[in-house]
Amino acid sequence: MAGITTGLYGGALAVLSNTWYNQYPKSRFHSFDDTPEWLQMDKAGHFYSAYMEGKISREMWRCTGLPEKQQVWIGGLSGFVYQSVIEILDAYSAEWGFSWADMAANAGGSALMISQELVWHEQRIQLKFSAYPKRYQDPYLKTRTDQLFGDNLAERTLKDYNAQTYWASVNLHAFMPKSRLPTWLNIALGYGANGMLKGDNNIWEDTNGIQHDYSAIPRYRQFYLSPDIDFTRIPTRRKGVKVLFQVLNMFKFPAPTLELTSRGVLRGHLLHF
Repeated sequence: MAGITTGLYGGALAVLSNTWYNQYPKSRFHSFDDTPEWLQMDKAGHFYSAYMEGKISREMWRCTGLPEKQQVWIGGLSGFVYQSVIEILDAYSAEWGFSWADMAANAGGSALMISQELVWHEQRIQLKFSAYPKRYQDPYLKTRTDQLFGDNLAERTLKDYNAQTYWASVNLHAFMPKSRLPTWLNIALGYGANGMLKGDNNIWEDTNGIQHDYSAIPRYRQFYLSPDIDFTRIPTRRKGVKVLFQVLNMFKFPAPTLELTSRGVLRGHLLHF
C-alpha cells in the first residue's frame, strides 16, 4: 500500500510540477505571509485538502491488516505530508513562497481527521466542498477573472474563491444516538467569500502599467447553515455503491440554506451548492 500511495502521489506531483510550476520562474527558498489574502478562502482550501487526502488515504489503509491506530496515523498524516510537499514547491517559485499559515491549515485539516478516528473511530464532522460558477458581466472583469481563475469550468471550480464554499458537516445522530433522527441527516456550517478580484484588495496594475481600481466592489464573508446528507451512513452491501457514497461525501448536497454575510445581510436560498 505504501508503494501504491507513493507512486500515485509522486505521479500527481510530477504532473503538477510540469504543468503548473514550470510556467513560472524559479527562485531560492523563500517565505511570505499571505494570511490576509483572499479573506482566508485559500486557507480553508488547504484545511479541506489535507483533511480529505488524509481521509482517502486512511480508507485505503483499512485493507492492510495493520492495527487501527497505525492506519489512522499513516493515513491521516498523508494529507499533511502531501500538502507540505506542494508548499515546498511554492517556496522555490518566484511567484509564490513558503507560507506558515498554509502549513497551519494543513496541520489543522489532518488533525481534525486523525482526532476523530482516535476518539470516535469514525468521522462525525466531515469537511465538504461546493462551488457554483460565477458570471462576471462587466467585459473587463470577465477578462480579469479569466486571467486569474481560468476560462473553463474545471479551472474556475478550483481557482475562483468567489464561487467556492467550504463546509463542516455534522452528523446529528452520532451525537444524539437515542434520537429518532435519520442516521444520515447532517447539519452543515459553511464559509465562503465574495467580491475578490485580487488577493488583498481590488486594486491592481495591468501589463501595460495601467492601474485599475475596483474598490467599489465590496469584499465580504459569507456564513451558511444548511441540512446535509452523510451518504456513508446509508446502508448498502455493494462495494461499488460504498465507493460512490465516499466520493459523494466529498461534496455538500444541494439543500435549502440560510446565508449571513459580514455586511449584516441575511438571506435564504431555496437551494444552495
